[in-house]
Amino acid sequence: MSHRRQIPSDFLKQIIGWPIVVKLNSGVYYPGDLACLDGCINIVLEQTEEYVNGQLKNKYGDALIRGNNVLYISTQKRRM
Repeated sequence: MSHRRQIPSDFLKQIIGWPIVVKLNSGVYYPGDLACLDGCINIVLEQTEEYVNGQLKNKYGDALIRGNNVLYISTQKRRM
């Protein structure tokens, strides 16, 4: 099985519209739908939730997350 190497920004452009989880360096994480991003990996999420210590703290319509705060980005299964 061969794998094609991608740059992270190419991967992120392919998953626009998908549900993702963004985890920050602080440990807080944000599940939501990836709306867009820029070259600095600043991320706009739709239907965003905020989890602190594993507990839901807030729900947001749209949220902007600065790229320098991001620890990782993970895809989720698509919502039905």
